[in-house]
Amino acid sequence: MRSVFWMQMSELFKFVNHGSLPVGVTLWILTFLLQVTEEPYVPGDMNGIGFKPFDMVIPFAVRKGEITGEVHMPSGKTATPEIVDNKDGTVTVRYAPVEVGLHEMHIKYIGNHIPESPLQFYVNYPNSGNVTAYGPGLVYGVSNKPATFTIVTEDAGEGGLDLAIEGPSKAEISCIDNKDGTCTVTYLPTLPGDYSILVKYNDKHIPGSPFTAKITDDSRRRSQVKLGSAADFLLDINESDLSLLTASIKAPSGRDEPCLLKRLPNNHIGISFIPREVGEHWVSIIKNGSHVPNSPVSIMVVQSEIGDASRARVSGRGLVEGRTFEMCDFIVDTRDAGYGGISLAVEGPSKVDIQTEDLDDGTCRVSYFPTVPGVYIVSTKFADEHIPGSPFTVKISGEGRVKESITRTQRAPSVATVGSLCDLNLKIPEIDIGDMSARVTSPSGRSTDAEIVEHDKNTYCVRFVPQEMGVHTVEVRYRRQHVPGSPFQFTVGPLGEGGANKVRAGGPGLDRAEAGIPAEFSIWTREAGAGGLSIAVEGPSKAEIAFEDHKDGSCGVSYTAQEPGNYEVSIKFNDEHIPDSPFVVPVASLSDDAHRLTVTSLQETGLKVNQPASFAVQLNGARGVIDAKVHTPSGLVEECYVSELDSDKYAIRFIPHENGVHSIDVRFNGRHIPGSPFKIRVGEQSQAGDPGLVTAYGPGLEGGTTGVSSEFFVKTRNAGSGALSVTIDGPSKVQMDCQECPEGHKVTYMPMAPGNYLISIKYGGPQHIVGSPFKAKVTGPRLSGGHSLHETSTVLVETVTKASSSMGSSYSALPKFSSDASKVVARGPGLTKAFVGQKNTFTVDCSKAGTNMLMVGVHGPKTPCEEVYVKHMGNRVYNVTYTVKEKGDYILIVKWGDESVPGSPYQVNVP
Repeated sequence: MRSVFWMQMSELFKFVNHGSLPVGVTLWILTFLLQVTEEPYVPGDMNGIGFKPFDMVIPFAVRKGEITGEVHMPSGKTATPEIVDNKDGTVTVRYAPVEVGLHEMHIKYIGNHIPESPLQFYVNYPNSGNVTAYGPGLVYGVSNKPATFTIVTEDAGEGGLDLAIEGPSKAEISCIDNKDGTCTVTYLPTLPGDYSILVKYNDKHIPGSPFTAKITDDSRRRSQVKLGSAADFLLDINESDLSLLTASIKAPSGRDEPCLLKRLPNNHIGISFIPREVGEHWVSIIKNGSHVPNSPVSIMVVQSEIGDASRARVSGRGLVEGRTFEMCDFIVDTRDAGYGGISLAVEGPSKVDIQTEDLDDGTCRVSYFPTVPGVYIVSTKFADEHIPGSPFTVKISGEGRVKESITRTQRAPSVATVGSLCDLNLKIPEIDIGDMSARVTSPSGRSTDAEIVEHDKNTYCVRFVPQEMGVHTVEVRYRRQHVPGSPFQFTVGPLGEGGANKVRAGGPGLDRAEAGIPAEFSIWTREAGAGGLSIAVEGPSKAEIAFEDHKDGSCGVSYTAQEPGNYEVSIKFNDEHIPDSPFVVPVASLSDDAHRLTVTSLQETGLKVNQPASFAVQLNGARGVIDAKVHTPSGLVEECYVSELDSDKYAIRFIPHENGVHSIDVRFNGRHIPGSPFKIRVGEQSQAGDPGLVTAYGPGLEGGTTGVSSEFFVKTRNAGSGALSVTIDGPSKVQMDCQECPEGHKVTYMPMAPGNYLISIKYGGPQHIVGSPFKAKVTGPRLSGGHSLHETSTVLVETVTKASSSMGSSYSALPKFSSDASKVVARGPGLTKAFVGQKNTFTVDCSKAGTNMLMVGVHGPKTPCEEVYVKHMGNRVYNVTYTVKEKGDYILIVKWGDESVPGSPYQVNVP
């Protein structure tokens, strides 16, 4: 396919000189996640001979072995480029040319060409008086990631510039004026293959044109899990029934530590928790509202019990090599490293199922199940620090997975009008319409109940008659909980800007399935407009896909997998993944032992934050290993505590730290048991955050300028308490801050590179609020950005219930705070010393300082701190984590309200 971009050189000089793009150019500017980078052109930025240096980044993970390069010059001579392993699954290739003309570069790993090799690139002399071009996008790129190159027009006269790209797919082109005699061209190839890039000036090819860029496929997937390494302490109490007891631990700083009562091997009662501070801890044991005899109990924690990653060890074949569809194992040994949480991550061509097992010798066996051959990166952390040797690169060989896909064209839906009947169709199997409810909120905030009509089996229609133009929120609930996809956006009148970010998908077929039985889900494309919808199912066996278009902007999909295992369901609209795609779906088998297990005592509602929750699993004669993980509303994955009650029954326990819906995976011998994953709600319905009642507004949701703070507001008033998650994904990492305001929270962010940024806002669980993710278009010069495929910044806030006030929402309606900053105590290593690229932490104890807001700021020698994260741990004790990117002296300011705490400002050295 051919993509064309044309403009007059006289117009180019006009906006170079006057600092503004012509209207026709602005319309072409789009955002992409940059894979390759290039320093801005500066006259004289050449090597000694006058040629622009060649510099690009290629995704390739180096294991044991040598990666080499050789450049074949036009004269027949050869040269050796510099190749640097970036230790993150990529390598940087640098070469300083000495000749004009077409070059060919060979890059080999252990004597064999890597997939991108050989590469061809053209070298020309910039000061020739002609239009010239240079940059990685003329040579190499990754499908669905933008490729960039630079055109130098400084010495050219007036004329016409013609750009065209021909290749396996259409490639949208954008051009940005750098205001220095150059312009940056970005194009987006959506399929791998060779692309011809034609650059003409006055209908003549510039030197090197047509260029040939090799576009490769990249589909790296990341899987991760966290588990705790807790210390067990014997309690001197005379109690026998654990079910009647509750426990809490007060650390030396006054912070309440999460803990779990358990029965120790000697049949005595003990307590398990992860110590984070040295000193005396007090354990309170409560029975029927009162302390038991000897409570509170004193526990002393020494330095050797605090987690230290440098003393941990990992070993095993699974850190070096493995085969597809086989378990890859390694051992994590933290016996001499104190107590702390273990974080495991595997990144590679496929998502993997990570399983852990505590061994009798005190070590932990980690297993993962790759399904696609290639290079995987395995990261192991203990107490938030890499264990020596981590990350590891692993070569996985063997056969790949089976992929089945379909593509359908979705037409633009008819425009809904005021007073007309509007329908929203849902396909939800095995529910009772009597337990369903629907509510519609208009743009002005007026809410009314909607009618629910049952069409065919498992198909329901939500009907309402709008009285206003604009975006409406449609909430659909089953037994008081949002159904998958809810809350929905429904626009009355002309639709706004569509795209993949406006598509929704939901249903049981995206959570779990059984082999040989159709798994169903729905897709809503109404708000996205017209376009191509593609569905792909990839896994251990071929999956038959069925598609039903409801002709109203919604469709039903079912697929039938023949073999058990993990399947990846990808949903794309116009070749872009929709929100949360790809989905990893566990497919169980009716014939394996996991189907014999049953769950009892599962409390689906009424659970409370920071209080242990538990349920039992009956094996019913099956023999094997049980493991369980909990997915929190904010997206974290944590290990559950599994203990044996008798030979045929196990207890599963965990401590929730957030309000909202949690999802619990329970597996037996690696297979999900019936009903898994289980959904449970923490907090009362009135307490848990309701995404249907949350709205967001502000200019920062639409766009901004590089280097300038953009802001938007998230209105959580009357939405209950829950975890607010804001994620910004785009060409650069952003400096993001979230502060409380009367209506909810104000979010500010500063982008450092131009392009499209997706802003995802979730509340009280995995559901997006209406309109999320939002697409913000950022313009301006590139101020920073590395070689990452994309950058993601996230902030999590545990909100409190906010209710409307009869006095309105002005700041004058807020109460006056009564506080004393002199009674605040701050402690921790992050107050005096920090390290580049690491999470530096300290705690702030405001428990005796009254009521106010904690504010933390970090100022660096050249740029502000990259990220500051403040988390309330309970009882006005806060944990602060921040990250720095450069060495030097920093100033750390901590304030309780408007007053600095004792010791602030702190001088922090980054060696």
